[in-house]
Amino acid sequence: MYKSFSMELAGRTLTVDVGRVCAQANGAALMHYGDTTVLSTATASEKPREGIDFFPLSVEYEEKMYAVGKIPGGFNKREGRASENAILTSRVIDRPMRPLFPKDYRNDVTLNNMVMSVDPECSPELTAMIGSAIATAISDIPFDGPCSTTQVGLVDGELVINPTSAQRKVSDLALTVASTSEKVIMIEAGANEVPEAKMIEAIFLAHEVNQKLIAFINEIVAECGKPKHSYTSCAIPEELFTAIKEVISPEAMEEAVFTDVKQVREENIRRIKDELAEKFADNEEWLGLIDEAVYQYQKKTVRKMILKDHKRPDGRAINQIRPLAAEIDLIPRVHGSGMFTRGQTQILTVTTLAPLSESQKIDGLDENETSKRYMHHYNFPSYSVGETKPSRGPGRREIGHGALAERALVPVLPSEEEFPYAIRTVSETMESNGSTSQASICASTLSLMAAGVPIKKQVAGISCGLVTGETDDDYLVLTDIQGLEDFFGDMDFKVAGTHDGITAIQMDIKIHGLTRAIIEEAIARTKEAREYILNEVMTPVIAQPREELSQYAPKIIQIKIDPEKIGEVVGQRGKTINAIIDECGVKIDITDDGSVSICGVEPEGMAKAKKYVETIVTEFEEGQVFEGKVVSIKEFGAFIEFAPGKEGMVHISKISKERINRVEDVLTLGDRVKCVCLGKDKMGRISFSIKDCK
Repeated sequence: MYKSFSMELAGRTLTVDVGRVCAQANGAALMHYGDTTVLSTATASEKPREGIDFFPLSVEYEEKMYAVGKIPGGFNKREGRASENAILTSRVIDRPMRPLFPKDYRNDVTLNNMVMSVDPECSPELTAMIGSAIATAISDIPFDGPCSTTQVGLVDGELVINPTSAQRKVSDLALTVASTSEKVIMIEAGANEVPEAKMIEAIFLAHEVNQKLIAFINEIVAECGKPKHSYTSCAIPEELFTAIKEVISPEAMEEAVFTDVKQVREENIRRIKDELAEKFADNEEWLGLIDEAVYQYQKKTVRKMILKDHKRPDGRAINQIRPLAAEIDLIPRVHGSGMFTRGQTQILTVTTLAPLSESQKIDGLDENETSKRYMHHYNFPSYSVGETKPSRGPGRREIGHGALAERALVPVLPSEEEFPYAIRTVSETMESNGSTSQASICASTLSLMAAGVPIKKQVAGISCGLVTGETDDDYLVLTDIQGLEDFFGDMDFKVAGTHDGITAIQMDIKIHGLTRAIIEEAIARTKEAREYILNEVMTPVIAQPREELSQYAPKIIQIKIDPEKIGEVVGQRGKTINAIIDECGVKIDITDDGSVSICGVEPEGMAKAKKYVETIVTEFEEGQVFEGKVVSIKEFGAFIEFAPGKEGMVHISKISKERINRVEDVLTLGDRVKCVCLGKDKMGRISFSIKDCK
């Protein structure tokens, strides 16, 4: 039965239609926020997937180009693979919702969000986040929700709920916060050095708005919600845990996992699994559960030692950072390189500079963002964790980590006017044992400064973890978590920023939310650690961006011309500009406002190209001196090319101070000569003289 529900959200109407479409999905909500329309559905398989030890949740965010009145580019004229924005949106939907499904649930679940119409004033990403929560909450899929999501901007020092398109353009903050009825469960932020106190204020303003949305969702569930279906639990039998502890004592497990060398720990665990496999060789059911049972045994052991004994696997203090190292200029001939090492996590970042014409073009639903000049790419090869598998290109995790580092560094980049380059940084993971995304922020800062990019300030990143007990007050925040603490802990709270404020946050949790006290402590811990990294590790290596670019980096000269003269510089079918490019060995970009960028490696060629462009757009006046090449000889004089496509005529009487009968007696094709402009003749033509040139 079709029902519609509405509420006012940040001055715009949010409407949810239930039962109007997609009756065969477990749950479906047709979402309208202003004129933005998103179809959100939740579906689940009838039976658990066999042979897996994780919850198989898939989240999709589909950008339909008809939503903004466009036909997709390319040959087949249909939507292709998901854009980077779609992948990042899917991740932001996945992260708060995944912990709210039962831990022993193994049925396949798909949350699909199809963007059908976009109102620039109402974010389709936010609409999809709310829609996924509603579709799942009203479905029969087991789910400990509802949850809700709110976006916050910072415009002229004031916090704004769900900012409009115009507000997002000028906002100093792009914050997304998801909450349950009690706690915050996800934070994602990009910021222009927003102070910690202001960030906390924004987070909990969003949390307050989420409570109103959750009350609204509860009304929908009360009227339209289905009873939750029963499912086959995939929990490990308690009798198996009991039998394992008889073979491997808690003390033996502690000794196996508590080491600061990842490879040693993995070898210890492998031996334990081999011993258990031999012990339970006659029990086929238990043999198939050994891996998951040992994982959970490790988890309980690590959590107990951290929370009760304040003992970390590698012996560090609770607020202690792993050994740090930084260096630059590792790779020859690239434009800039920097490496940052934190324990067994190591990232090498390489910077490449190019003309603005090589900025990335974006074909998506956001008409405000059609290109970007800074690109950060993150790679995570299998050898970084001692594994072997073929590379299949970046996955969602790699794209997410690259976007996080990119967001952290954008606020400190120089403007296009200050530094007219497209910039690409590539972070290669050399070794991984936790928090590689934050190490890539540090390595990228080093690499950019080494490349001579005049960034305004250094940026560093660090991650905090969490282990919780039975009550809200029973918890421990860990500074700089390694892989084991991430796997077995409850939180990965990543914060990047400068000395003066936060530039990016990404928070993932595995529990049902964080209290304000935990969030405030985590932000304070990351601030302290960030200051230490900046002051003690990065600044001693390189304190300021280099004043000169690498000899291998392209140099750029910028000049301004009359926009009406652009056609003369380009020439018919590009003939003139291509001739300059070929002769001078440069790249030339011209914008509609008459800004000309000449990019090259050889200064001589760049200077020559600049002179050509300036000559082409010059309004010839009496007394101006030019140098050109003889390109044509006639009986009455010679034609001199001052720049590709720009010629002038010297009459035979103006070639030499002595009388000559033939032009060829003095000039030959290809000669380079200097000429002075004599002004216009009686017919309005510009004439030149060689003999009057001083």
